[in-house]
Amino acid sequence: MDRRRNLARRAARRAPRGAAGDHRRSDIARRIAIKLEAEGERRKSLLDAIRYHTVGHASWDRTGRALYMADYLEPGRKFLAEDRGFLASQVPHNFDGVFRQVVRFRLEWSVREGNHIFPDTVELWNSLR
Repeated sequence: MDRRRNLARRAARRAPRGAAGDHRRSDIARRIAIKLEAEGERRKSLLDAIRYHTVGHASWDRTGRALYMADYLEPGRKFLAEDRGFLASQVPHNFDGVFRQVVRFRLEWSVREGNHIFPDTVELWNSLR
């Protein structure tokens, strides 16, 4: 059991930011959304975009989808730089197609690495098929 925990911890450290298995970032994002709501933010689409931007959510509007893509396509990341650069260049021309591809890449990476797949991520993928 300790060996599996150590492997999981090492995999989490190697994970690209925003991967579907990254529990810490999703917890932080949820706490930020709760704080904003307590401070008076009432736009549900914005709060849900923040709350779920690392795992995805099937009921998102364009705000949530844009934040999800921006998190993955951020230029400073070191993984799949060429592929992500191409996808980023295509967002203005094919927003929905790029979003689907980003969801697919994130999900494939999580499966390949043996990470936990959040139910929200599965629901998001199934809504796009």
